[in-house]
Amino acid sequence: MSLAQIEYFVAVAEEGTVHGAARRLHISQPPLTRHVRALEDELGAPLFERTPRGMRLLPAGEVFLAHARGVLAAIDDAAAAVRRQSAAVS
Repeated sequence: MSLAQIEYFVAVAEEGTVHGAARRLHISQPPLTRHVRALEDELGAPLFERTPRGMRLLPAGEVFLAHARGVLAAIDDAAAAVRRQSAAVS
């Protein structure tokens, strides 16, 4: 699984639609849909219910969303720590 897939998953979960997530991420819908489906395939579970009005998280998606947000927060924290360290050395 890639960081991009995690970011894309979170965007779809938060926006509730592939269209809204694609607009937020500045990418087109087809690759976003492919990344989400590949993530679901890799995890071996559907994360969303596809409806005519958008995407609704399934229970597995709710569980993954909490972890995905934690991963993204940890990456942001790590980048900030590196920037602080770099600034302290300069």
